[in-house]
Amino acid sequence: MGKVKVKKSDVWIDMTPMSDVMVLLLTFFMMTSTFVKNEAVKVVTPGSVSEIKVPENNVLTLLVDKDGKVFAGMDTPAKQETLLLDMASKYGISLTQEQLENGRGSANIGVAMKDLNELLSQPSEKLNEFQQVRGIPTDSVNGGMSEFQDWVTAAYDANGEEMKLAIKADQGTPYKVIKKMMSELQDMNRNRYFLITSYKTNSED
Repeated sequence: MGKVKVKKSDVWIDMTPMSDVMVLLLTFFMMTSTFVKNEAVKVVTPGSVSEIKVPENNVLTLLVDKDGKVFAGMDTPAKQETLLLDMASKYGISLTQEQLENGRGSANIGVAMKDLNELLSQPSEKLNEFQQVRGIPTDSVNGGMSEFQDWVTAAYDANGEEMKLAIKADQGTPYKVIKKMMSELQDMNRNRYFLITSYKTNSED
């Protein structure tokens, strides 16, 4: 008896729905992702078990490196530009459009106001290299406000009282530097701020 041949049929799978889903997922992640900014200095934040999250919007971050140098930066380029313009106006400094573009792209600003023009005239890839050895002065001038206090005041003036303040310090930052910053903030009646730390579980103790 001869063998019965089973007719083979091609299996065809429509991949269109899968492609649509992949495109939608890719678009979703692109729209909701937050890109890491290239900060002026790298800091290793101290660990804590606090689960309080720092807001992502309308935040002025005060970055402090292990040597005690202070840098300030807003959370968006547009707000960073507004802050720069306000500070430049206060100190009688003129900024070109190119300098403003450099300032918009910088995550932090950390120089004395007398060096602001020179900082923003650097190529964008050299900004951090130029400012990381300087920092915003925290010493008051002639018994008045310090430049650090002026930066904080300008940020609140531009963004309102709803703006949040966050301090991101290195775990090796001298305590006296943090204490001085907190003292200057207290003098301004700015007693509410976030301290950015790395989350540490109890098992890591």
